[in-house]
Amino acid sequence: MRNSYRAVEVKKDMAGGSGTVTLRHILNEQELNGKCRLYAEVTLEPGASIGNHSHHGETETYYILRGQGVYTDNGQERPVAAGDITFCKDGDSHGLQNTGEEPLALMALIILG
Repeated sequence: MRNSYRAVEVKKDMAGGSGTVTLRHILNEQELNGKCRLYAEVTLEPGASIGNHSHHGETETYYILRGQGVYTDNGQERPVAAGDITFCKDGDSHGLQNTGEEPLALMALIILG
């Protein structure tokens, strides 16, 4: 069992959002075995956001680990905090903004199909 992430990416203005978002990939493409596109811990710095975007041929789930923010689900906003789960189904859109003073961390899982 490994204690390290497979890869770490730092993205600016992710999906048309703002600020810095860090993705720490849990499994690589081969380990995801064509069933998932992403399994990662994602961290949004204070004030950062993932812009509103849609999913086609896949779903995405966020499990909020720490911090707080505002999740946009098909244009409807709602607050999220540690322990909350969001689900964006195929054909829907979503986005996320860190509204707190601390980093907002979550697990992101994109399942194909």
